[in-house]
Amino acid sequence: MGLLDFLFYAFAAVVVIQVVFYLFFFGKFAFLKQKKQTLTNVPVSVIICAKNEAENLKNNLPKILSQKHPNFEVVLINDASSDDTLDVMEHFQSLHSNIKIVDVKNIEAFWGNKKYALTLGIKAATKDYLLFTDADCMPVSEYWIQEMTGKFTKEKTIVLGYGAYSKIKNSFLNKLIRFETLNTALNYFSFANAGIPYMGVGRNLAYNKSEFFKTNGFIKHIKVLSGDDDLFVNEAATKSNTIICDSKNSFTESIPKNNFKSWIKQKRRHISTAKYYKTSHKLLLSSIYLLQFLFWVFATILLISQHLWMFVTALIVLRITTQYVVFGAASKKLNESDLVIFTPFLEVFLIFIQLTIFINNIISKPNHWK
Repeated sequence: MGLLDFLFYAFAAVVVIQVVFYLFFFGKFAFLKQKKQTLTNVPVSVIICAKNEAENLKNNLPKILSQKHPNFEVVLINDASSDDTLDVMEHFQSLHSNIKIVDVKNIEAFWGNKKYALTLGIKAATKDYLLFTDADCMPVSEYWIQEMTGKFTKEKTIVLGYGAYSKIKNSFLNKLIRFETLNTALNYFSFANAGIPYMGVGRNLAYNKSEFFKTNGFIKHIKVLSGDDDLFVNEAATKSNTIICDSKNSFTESIPKNNFKSWIKQKRRHISTAKYYKTSHKLLLSSIYLLQFLFWVFATILLISQHLWMFVTALIVLRITTQYVVFGAASKKLNESDLVIFTPFLEVFLIFIQLTIFINNIISKPNHWK
């Protein structure tokens, strides 16, 4: 058997594995029908940690304070800001009695550590249920709190939500950022739905305060400056205590980066935490990435060589069609349908950007919390 024959059989195996994975793993989430839930009014503390976010707070806090929920407080954490963040917080506090401010000063042991600031905010919260978002995020509806906290039960104490990015017309970078966000959400929602929760996003995440103290907070990864969301969920989440919330009224939305340099810097910080995930999670995520990478490399080599090109083309069509169907359903559920048509192109671009980031993170350490 020649090298090209070996590549063809390897390519066929990659396609079969991916098709099965798309249909029975991603597809289980993508085609999952949402159950109509009864909205509850559990008391909740909305926690926002801000560092130099004066303008974002001015724009986004009104959306949070106007939520249709009868019993919530907003814990605003000023993490040693050098701008007018604290003044903005105090202005809103003078107008709303349900705002609590935690003003954090830098100390040598935890200089610039967001987890230290968050820990102080969590301890200051008076409610048992905590809902997290960022200062640069806003809820897409006035029922965000009710939708997210409505998922809490006696058993389900961690709720994973979706944090979208706003759409910018005629911007390739915007499509790429949103495509990467959609891919990440498809991964963590599908894993959680299959009973293997491994991460969440701090832009839209809720959990019972008891889960925080049960794991001793962020202590196991306190020296890792990022990962207050994904590393916490990776440690605390289990099949029995975690649930997803994918209703459209539960989403948050952020303004995305407007240049490649800023976005790459952000992704370097995010990806740098993945090495601290549980071994089983790292193996699964690495396998997904490796299969995507091998699909495009093998397909390119086989098409250029024209080796069994009809069979190769058929396998490519099978894989991409399956991906379109599953991604189409998932993107519709997460309000990202305009990305579907660009899926193959965006996937190739994202694969090589991620590879570049992996290499850069090995060579040099990324910067962290502002």
